[in-house]
Amino acid sequence: MSTLAQFVGLFNALDATNATNAKRRILAEYMREAAPLDAVWAIYFLTGRRMRRAVSGRLLREWAAEWVELPGWLVEESYHAVGDLAETLAILCARGALQSPALHQPLGDFVQGEVAALGSEGPALQRTRIMRWWAQFDERTCFVVHKLITGGFRVGVSASLVSKALADVLACEPGAIQHRLMGNWLPSEEFAARLFSASDATAIRSRPYPFFLASPLEGGTEALGDASEWLAEWKWDGIRAQVIVRGGELFIWSRGEELLTDRFPELVVALGGLPDGTVIDGEIVPWEDERVLPFSVLQTRVTRKQLTARILRSAPVVLLAFDLLERGGRDVRTEPLWQRRVWLAELLGHRDGALRSSPEVTSGSWEAWATRRTEARERGVEGLMLKRRDSPYRAGRPRGDWWKWKIDPYTVDAVLVYAQAGHGRRAALYTDYTFAVWDGATLVPIAKAYSGLDDSEIATLDKWIRAHTTERFGPVRGVTPHHVFELGFEGIQRSTRHKSGVAVRFPRILRWRSDKGIRDAGTLGELEALIAATARRQPRRTPHEQVQALSLFGDEPARPDDA
Repeated sequence: MSTLAQFVGLFNALDATNATNAKRRILAEYMREAAPLDAVWAIYFLTGRRMRRAVSGRLLREWAAEWVELPGWLVEESYHAVGDLAETLAILCARGALQSPALHQPLGDFVQGEVAALGSEGPALQRTRIMRWWAQFDERTCFVVHKLITGGFRVGVSASLVSKALADVLACEPGAIQHRLMGNWLPSEEFAARLFSASDATAIRSRPYPFFLASPLEGGTEALGDASEWLAEWKWDGIRAQVIVRGGELFIWSRGEELLTDRFPELVVALGGLPDGTVIDGEIVPWEDERVLPFSVLQTRVTRKQLTARILRSAPVVLLAFDLLERGGRDVRTEPLWQRRVWLAELLGHRDGALRSSPEVTSGSWEAWATRRTEARERGVEGLMLKRRDSPYRAGRPRGDWWKWKIDPYTVDAVLVYAQAGHGRRAALYTDYTFAVWDGATLVPIAKAYSGLDDSEIATLDKWIRAHTTERFGPVRGVTPHHVFELGFEGIQRSTRHKSGVAVRFPRILRWRSDKGIRDAGTLGELEALIAATARRQPRRTPHEQVQALSLFGDEPARPDDA
């Protein structure tokens, strides 16, 4: 059995170290000692899954103000100062002690009997229950419980690391554990028994395989050896997906383990003829006139609760298949890539509808591939994928067999104008930045970014921000325009949602341009010229379709890459 107190101890131990091997040992020790159901609940939260949020942050802050008898504005200011709601509430509200009997109930009982109960209760009963926790639990326990109910449970542990730790306990391959943990599941005695079994004979019919992820090729291709040992494909900018046909049913899973079958009805039709026992890996991309469209077009499909005929027409898609993982019900991931590609070609034939093969980019040398790579932006793709022809299909991101050889990003020099505190470990530092370019004599914000600086640069910039704040907007600080940064981004379009009239995709900091003054920063005119240049490379769309696409094209920070 694992108690709530032991789970809090696990969280504290994981939070206290940055060493991957130490975290793996800590996780393995916990799983050996915990009851299977309690261990499954721990795995559920550690792998990023979350229960439906039953209580809003606003209500929690209101109840906290009442509990500690402080004005609401002071609780709000405390939240902005700390930067993390769970930590703020724990500091303010915890009144319990480590020896509280409530700490010694099994983790599964607490989650199912206490946390899950919030979802069926009204605000009055929720308030009573949460205040009872504040009275019973110490600060660290309150912090962990707040994380569970707000859905923000992060402790620097990846799903891959959890799988490796459990594999250590069960003396099996981590890939087998990753496979068991894929897809939609909820902790239960049945699932715990299947997860901790020596074999997985009762595999869930819809379950996808762990995705094989490529590593970025940051240097040249010299270290990769003979080009004849490699296969190259275009790196598509879409949604990585696995198509599963088993037991007469069809499932489409994203890399983020979202079931997307109902989002793409035309793919369901196109995939209907696939034989039972088939699993295909590929990329769903927006597609029109035999050409890929910007990713923003695809967003109109995945962010709408209801798909109308107009949305389907304005955002057509295809699945570009590039690997075969299961054939005739047999797992073929250990077969070499070239063989899996042969079988995939036999399966798909010369289809040119909503399901088609991702073409190989043929070449005789690295130099020829480097030349083809320069066509990427014109084609609306992100570069090339390089895959060793004899590679098996692995799980996670092991280096050596699959590489993403991306084109250089668009860049602009921009001025730091606003800053906001980060989250988690960075809650006490200003790490989220807003950047602007010149529009005549005025600096106009064009992007937000929070990645690209090292710890030393963040600490230096944080100290400067605190000393040069000119105004405050809640948690956001306006700062004196002084520092210039080179930003990289993957795409740019016009946007009516932003005052600048432009939106950039996946902005991140490339370097701190301490050699430049603010008058050396880029201009809005330069970005508008870039928009015009990129627009000439895209297919023409109707005004309605352009609005549909642009309305969801935001200045989003860089995300983990899909491939």
